[in-house]
Amino acid sequence: MESHKSVEQYILKKKQWTIELTTLREILVSTGMKEEVKWGTPVYSYKGKNIAGIAAFKSYVGLWFYQGALLKDAKEKLINAQEGKTRALRQWRFTSIKEVDPKLIKTYLKEAIQNSKDGKEIKPHRDQPIVVPQELASYLKADTSTLKSFHALSKSKQREYTEYIAEATKPETKTKRIEKILPLILQRVGLHDKYK
Repeated sequence: MESHKSVEQYILKKKQWTIELTTLREILVSTGMKEEVKWGTPVYSYKGKNIAGIAAFKSYVGLWFYQGALLKDAKEKLINAQEGKTRALRQWRFTSIKEVDPKLIKTYLKEAIQNSKDGKEIKPHRDQPIVVPQELASYLKADTSTLKSFHALSKSKQREYTEYIAEATKPETKTKRIEKILPLILQRVGLHDKYK
């Protein structure tokens, strides 16, 4: 994940999607939400609650709604980009500027902001057990310092690490990821802390 200091910097680095990102940004800013860079991407919040975010990928630009599952979605624009992993997050994908309908997007944004004002929220399941992938468990058992540091982390940070390793499909990718996270675990920081 790249680190960007500003939304402008993020947009400049995504040359293929400059027009789409700029247009979406203008729509989001017009709602009065606070604009920040979190987790390396532009995020828009209302009174401290994340409402939406934008991100560019190879084949599309995504508009994320953090509590998108609560939206009516009458035009059926939203998808769960990580089925089985996210409960609330929904994404609207655009493959060209022609698909960006400012009026419709503002309708979705207004509803999302109103839901936040009304206190509507889908909370993540925090009581699910953390399943440490075997590959990571082997490394942790081999080094008591790392194991102690891992157990000293909050459950959410432990979950970030275990999911990061579990998502990798190739053994060599798992190994590379484990090598990357072991120093972070020893420092007792979360995988995504530098983006927060």
